[in-house]
Amino acid sequence: MNARRLIPTATLAGAVTLGLVTLSACSSSDAADTKSGDRLAVTASFYPMQFLAERIGGDHVSVSTLTKPGVEPHDLELAPRQVAQLGEADVILYLKGVQPAVDEAITQSGVKNTVDATSLTTLEKHGTEVGHSHDDGHEDGHAGEEGHEEGHSAGEEDALAGKDPHIWLDPVKYAEVAKGVGASLEKADPDNSAAYRKNTDALVKELGGLDTAFEQGLTGTATKTFITTHAAFGYLAERYGLTQEAIAGIDPESEPSPARVKELRTIAEHDKVSTVFFETLASDKTAKTLAADSGLKTDVLDPLEGITDKSKGDDYIEVMQSNLAALRTALGAK
Repeated sequence: MNARRLIPTATLAGAVTLGLVTLSACSSSDAADTKSGDRLAVTASFYPMQFLAERIGGDHVSVSTLTKPGVEPHDLELAPRQVAQLGEADVILYLKGVQPAVDEAITQSGVKNTVDATSLTTLEKHGTEVGHSHDDGHEDGHAGEEGHEEGHSAGEEDALAGKDPHIWLDPVKYAEVAKGVGASLEKADPDNSAAYRKNTDALVKELGGLDTAFEQGLTGTATKTFITTHAAFGYLAERYGLTQEAIAGIDPESEPSPARVKELRTIAEHDKVSTVFFETLASDKTAKTLAADSGLKTDVLDPLEGITDKSKGDDYIEVMQSNLAALRTALGAK
């Protein structure tokens, strides 16, 4: 760990500005005097990375996030001050491909310990507008039908082209990322490796329980198809045998074509879809219009890109449990 970047615990209160803990350097004498209270300075790009850092790091890390609650992470732009502060982190956790501005700033930061979550699991290609064919019978447009793609190193150019970055919405893949994050924190702060390993094991076990709950809760449903605002749930759909039909593509702010809206109405009728899902951080206008025109209900399926006072839960686990309950109702689970 770089002693120059250690943050004394006593100085943390009130140090948050624009969602970032001020990562100011302390003198060597400060570090010596407060060694028992020093914490690893971890900067997370957005909520899914923040959750892992906090749960795995526990009391041994000070976690700041680049994305304020309520901000749509795909659209994040960094202020010069945030870019400068980024270089003071001991460890940066991010997910390449979600936030282009963050990817660029991290490259320029010079921080040695940068952890790209996409390098910790395998990414897949999920169609942004995977549909059904109704010409000669029914064909499931199963999300992720292209199959698994090989993982990649953080330095590969164009490694994410056409691939879905929303790996955190699959508890199994998220657990793989958690293991990698835990190993990275151990490497950055070997003095506390036992604690990081213990916390990682506990979180992986909790994510395993969440996976079991989804698997059991989504069997025997009346339909396997759900309609949602943007194509964030491809991994979840593939994991539990569902079919995601997205109004927009990977970008939650993109507008669907008239042909796509017409197709979704046909799909809803054919597959007995009851609900159109929208989310908390993006506009619900298109989803509600489609639902009203098709006589469908609306509900929230949260892509967990941030936690706000509108979130149906206080953390990742609670919101995912709410997502499961919403899916069970919409899909007609027994």
